[in-house]
Amino acid sequence: MTKRTSAKHKIDRRMGENIWGRPKSPVNKREYGPGQHGQRRKNKLSDFGTQLRAKQKLKGYYGDLTEKQFRKIYGEAERLKGDTGEMLVGLLERRLDAVVYRAKFVPTIFAARQFVNHGHVLVNGKRVNIASYRVKEGDMIEVRQKSKQMGLVLEAVALAERDVPDYIEADHSKMVAKFVRTPSLGDVPYPVHMEPNLVVEYYAKN
Repeated sequence: MTKRTSAKHKIDRRMGENIWGRPKSPVNKREYGPGQHGQRRKNKLSDFGTQLRAKQKLKGYYGDLTEKQFRKIYGEAERLKGDTGEMLVGLLERRLDAVVYRAKFVPTIFAARQFVNHGHVLVNGKRVNIASYRVKEGDMIEVRQKSKQMGLVLEAVALAERDVPDYIEADHSKMVAKFVRTPSLGDVPYPVHMEPNLVVEYYAKN
């Protein structure tokens, strides 16, 4: 098992939930945390623990972002007009790696980050290799011509376990997608219940 896959499965088990909805998640077989004491940890969480868990789950979902990265995005969401939790989700969904994942150009969010970093993606015809690049409404995202027949890409397109959400228009015959609009929380197809409001409460207290 690669380090990347191992980390992904560890996040699932730590949360006790299959946060990406993947059929191979170990949580489908055992719902306790990793490590020798994983089965014992079933104590009721405190308010702080619940808020921390909500933050870890959301942060983990987007490829296990670093605390510095995630806090910076939260700070931006806080400065925007409107509900901070909704703004946070909108900013996370505008990351280029998230859009590449949502468009089903790659099978996982971890693969999306690597795919972008290795220069396989064009935004409005120009190569962008920064996973955190923020896509704007109306932007066209495309897989480079040389990369369209990669096994990873073909595998993703064939995945039946998730659909492209309606805020992205994807044409898999051309491997092009348009970011139509910034989604609200209810638009985002999370396989598990996400609670950005608890993330807001966590940062408000810490």
